[in-house]
Amino acid sequence: MSQPNMPPQGPPYAPTTAAIGGLPTVPVDVPICAVFLALYFSGTVANLATFKINWKHGHHFLISWALGGAFCGARVLTCIMRIVWAIYPTNVSVAIAAQILNNAGILMVYVVNLLFALRILRARHPSIGWNRLLHCTCITLYTMVGVAIAIVISMIVLSAYTLNHTTLQAAHDVQLVMLTYITIFAFLAPTMLLFTMAMPASPHPEHFGEGSMLRKVTVLALSTALTTIIASFRVGTTWQPARPKTNPAWYDSRAAFYCFGFMIEIMIVVLFLAARVDKLFYVPAGSSKRQSYLKDFDGSTRSGSMVELDEGKQTQENC
Repeated sequence: MSQPNMPPQGPPYAPTTAAIGGLPTVPVDVPICAVFLALYFSGTVANLATFKINWKHGHHFLISWALGGAFCGARVLTCIMRIVWAIYPTNVSVAIAAQILNNAGILMVYVVNLLFALRILRARHPSIGWNRLLHCTCITLYTMVGVAIAIVISMIVLSAYTLNHTTLQAAHDVQLVMLTYITIFAFLAPTMLLFTMAMPASPHPEHFGEGSMLRKVTVLALSTALTTIIASFRVGTTWQPARPKTNPAWYDSRAAFYCFGFMIEIMIVVLFLAARVDKLFYVPAGSSKRQSYLKDFDGSTRSGSMVELDEGKQTQENC
């Protein structure tokens, strides 16, 4: 029989405060996660199949691989770990793994959105979009967001291996800073898109990919709107005071967890697949080196909605 004042078992130690999604259970969470697992797995297969088919035809679009493997694939693991957590609710290590995967998955979509926004900027305003300073700034931002999520993961692990209140508070504060930066990063794509469309287009725009610019802007606007909802919900709930497990807030519920997370993410996956972003946002290899979407390797200019390179010349996708 357990004693009422026994110290918590560990490390790792189970958190004493409420968390988003709560403690998963077999009757509720396993069926829900199984459905999302099937959806994410379908997204993985669809994106990787699209990448493979395009690659065989010399159409190299690495973003399809990133969406399939790095995003949907990671979410498959997230769903699996949450199912395992529901089966073994007292296993703190499983809970930590599930929490880490849940935090890391969506970052790839934030990066993809910023890449798409940058391509639209370069097309409508080449003099601004191809500026070397902007390029270096974007590389720095990508690197910083990777560092930020690495720090968040480190703080999650640290919090599970200490009971020191000062250390726990410091870890929480660091997570707040890093998650706030990640949220700012998520808002960069819609901000860049608004800036791009607010200015009159250059008299010498550069066309890329298939489809009209309106279609590209619409797809990206929808995607960024969905991702900013996810980012805002996450950082907003993180900034709220911690609540005990016995008195969780509405945003700690399963409904909030799945609606503001997995459900919106699946909508983004479907949007990208249905819109065929592999064709819509395709740019010819070497564009960054040439600083142009219009010039081929021999320096000649081609017109049209999509620049196709001769098979064998195109060796890599410009990301």
